[in-house]
Amino acid sequence: MAQVIVVGGGLAGLSAAHTVLERGGSVLLLEKLAFCGGNSTKATSGINAALTRTQQRLGIHDTVDSFLKDTAEAAIKGASPKEAAAKQAEMEGKDAMDPAVNPYLDNNKRLVYDSAPSVEWLIEKFGLDLSLVGRLGGHAFPRTHRGKQKFPGMTITYALLEKLEAVMEGAPDRVKLVTKARVTELLKDGDEVVGVKYEKEGSMQEAHGPVVLATGGFGADFTEGSLLKKLRPEYMDLPTTNGVHCTGDGIKMAQAVGGATIDLDMVQIHPTALVHPNEPDAKVKFLAAEALRGAGGIFLDKDGNRFVDELQKRDFVTGRMWEHNKGPYRLVLNGASSKSIEWHCMHYAGRGLMKKFASADEMAKDMGISVDKIKKTFDEFNQAAEQKNDKFGRKFFVNLPLVTDDTFYVGIVTPVIHYTLGGLKCNPDGEVLTESGKPVRGLFCGGEVAGGIHGKNRLGGSSLLDCVVYGRVSGGSAATYLMDKMTKGGVSGGSGSGSVNLVVDPATKSVTIKFDGSSSSSSAPAAAGKSGGKVPRDTQYDFEEGSSSDKSAEAKKGGPSSGKQEYTMEEVAKHTSAEDCWVVVGGRVLNVTKFLPEHPGGKEAILLYAGKDATEEYNMMHPESYIDKYAPQTVIGRVKGSSKL
Repeated sequence: MAQVIVVGGGLAGLSAAHTVLERGGSVLLLEKLAFCGGNSTKATSGINAALTRTQQRLGIHDTVDSFLKDTAEAAIKGASPKEAAAKQAEMEGKDAMDPAVNPYLDNNKRLVYDSAPSVEWLIEKFGLDLSLVGRLGGHAFPRTHRGKQKFPGMTITYALLEKLEAVMEGAPDRVKLVTKARVTELLKDGDEVVGVKYEKEGSMQEAHGPVVLATGGFGADFTEGSLLKKLRPEYMDLPTTNGVHCTGDGIKMAQAVGGATIDLDMVQIHPTALVHPNEPDAKVKFLAAEALRGAGGIFLDKDGNRFVDELQKRDFVTGRMWEHNKGPYRLVLNGASSKSIEWHCMHYAGRGLMKKFASADEMAKDMGISVDKIKKTFDEFNQAAEQKNDKFGRKFFVNLPLVTDDTFYVGIVTPVIHYTLGGLKCNPDGEVLTESGKPVRGLFCGGEVAGGIHGKNRLGGSSLLDCVVYGRVSGGSAATYLMDKMTKGGVSGGSGSGSVNLVVDPATKSVTIKFDGSSSSSSAPAAAGKSGGKVPRDTQYDFEEGSSSDKSAEAKKGGPSSGKQEYTMEEVAKHTSAEDCWVVVGGRVLNVTKFLPEHPGGKEAILLYAGKDATEEYNMMHPESYIDKYAPQTVIGRVKGSSKL
């Protein structure tokens, strides 16, 4: 069976996989980690789109032209943080809609023009709630869509994953998922990419078909030979928000087969990573959603002064923080602002990343300054909003006034490596290009691995959009490419001659396109059709019931449990390290020691609750069913007095 190979199981890869399926094709999805999701699950503000039904219902008079203008201007005015202000001044008055000025314009257009259809696709096909809309920095209108609960990145990404798993269960011949599969090489036949070579469980395997790269960027590679070290050595000491998978694999593999790159030195530094007071020097940090500032949050320096337009573009804000040099910087939300984005604030506070103060007096004491200083700053900001004349240039004001007799959510923030703007050079069809501008046949890309989409500065909320738009575009292009090859007599690279068959099902009124050919791929999970309706998973855990011969012994090692063991919270509290980590969720005791390195959100997210009851935080992020679905063998018993098994 002929197939499209998608490398990377984040939102871009999942969007590509679904699009191939919609076009009647078959998919092999390869993910190098134990679980799909990638950085997409960490996105906190939402997904941008202009002219959606949600905007119309809310009375937001946005236009596609306005969104394109904002995107294009960010593309040409971006720079490293230290050069951002000068670059903005230099490019002021330049026409970002002129291709001679903006070499990214074609990709900008694809991103923006496909934005509303992509959001509607998410809502209609996956039943997602994207009913709230906020404004982020650099946007002329509120256009960043999110739901009422949970982080939008996680909600969107896992909705696509669960739908893909449903297809795997119902039609295992259409889609295969292999995790812990590290792709090491793209295979070529002449000038055409015809498959991949990958490592699985210590052995090298091959799979054949056109390839969609959705492998992310390189913002977590701090090794001596990394792209980051080579291109931006001055950033090596900064923290990152990126997962461990972000090491530039796709970029390097594509370069090896003739793929060109663009703007690899453009690494976006986000101004607001949250600093945990107990781990101020942690290399991996949680991002404070830009939506917090869109909801009315303001910055205060150590003296209680504002110093920047909080809704400026990311490079500008970061540059101003470094130039101002009066940290620690605090992000402050009053009662009305925090209420409008309550779920985020509660989540950050639950992780110990934000504090809630009952008054400005309490906040001032924590900062070690006089409350009079904070009041003066508040009064100046209120006056600027009323007169629409802010000395730092802020134009949009919500959830005012700021008064000292109010509640506040406050977090200390610091700049952080967040996104690699550069990547593989591609066209608006998601085809990877050579230095001469010709497509590398059989090779496509989407998501952060693709460069030239956002230019030199990405607007907040456009990362998830990029993943969906270019995931769908690259998936569609790969499916078309495969069909074209099959109709012309076969797929090269060992896939046989094959033929195309249309299968008509009158009962469902559907037509399926089947590509029949001898595939030399040894990659597909052999158990896919033999799992009794279960989705095959390749993690270090055995997800088949009754697979452990000694559940009691395995339970102590993080294995399965009959649920009969009982533990007191005092006993749980003894297991607080990465080498021995227990948590409680919904009355159940979990030994997550072995699971830590495989947790999609990073081990730090769990270690914050080591030895504690993490139920509230867990429920804010995940459905309860995820434990039984993805990590049942972590359950070793229950808390004494709990009926939960």
